Amino acid sequence: MKRLLLAGLAAACAAPAFALTLAAVAPPSTVSDKTFNSALKGSWRDPANSARDRYRHPRQTLQFFGLRQDQSVIEITPGNGWYSEVLAPLLKDHGQYTAAVQSSGSADTLKQKFATDAPHYGKAQLLTFDPKSPKFGPDDSVDTVLTFRNVHNWVMADNAKAMFQGFYQVLKPGGTLGVVDHRGKPGETVDQIKTSGYLPTDYVIKLATDAGFTLVGQSEVNANHKDTKDYPQGVWTLPPTYKLGDTNRAKYQAIGESDRMTLRFIKPVAVARE
Repeated sequence: MKRLLLAGLAAACAAPAFALTLAAVAPPSTVSDKTFNSALKGSWRDPANSARDRYRHPRQTLQFFGLRQDQSVIEITPGNGWYSEVLAPLLKDHGQYTAAVQSSGSADTLKQKFATDAPHYGKAQLLTFDPKSPKFGPDDSVDTVLTFRNVHNWVMADNAKAMFQGFYQVLKPGGTLGVVDHRGKPGETVDQIKTSGYLPTDYVIKLATDAGFTLVGQSEVNANHKDTKDYPQGVWTLPPTYKLGDTNRAKYQAIGESDRMTLRFIKPVAVARE
């Protein structure tokens, strides 16, 4: 017993002067359903994008990630600006929306989109990054980083670890990382399915936790149990890509868009111990 007490005392003395905690986890979203719905019905949205709301569930997804209108938010690789049409107007008065893109071509497309509607996109910013060594801004400077259906691309390009490290660096302690991606079948390994566009959920979680994040929630808001995940052209067989063209198009249309994991991570906060 004496030896155990001495060992415990020694361990306590050797403990660091700070600890990582989730005490400062961001509160739930303060954006009301009414405000979200107003943005989703905005006339500035591309009708083709609006038609996909039933598959992408933007209001429920952003509420799960704890979005607030006073946040600084970086969206990674926003493509044609699907989520930009929702996020930039929501953040324009009290927050900051930044679209992070890999190429100047993508930047030009979004720059034109933002420039054509200054009342809704006027404050939106753009930055470009190198996926092999990404830098998204000063360390500890951003409230939220969001990425939708991109992790599988980084895995195929072998850039995923660097990307998650970049997210960790730019986020403030207590900041949120929100991830949505195509979810593979349970039990499949990343090597078995990474060229299909699907990923194992535990693999994506490990990418984030290895970078220093803590998983604080998983949502089924983007689940699709019709998705069998065994198609000739992987996830791109399904809408909206329809890589097989008209072949079995009605079948894939009936399935809808992919089954997706929706994960929320927090960058822990260092707090002093007494």
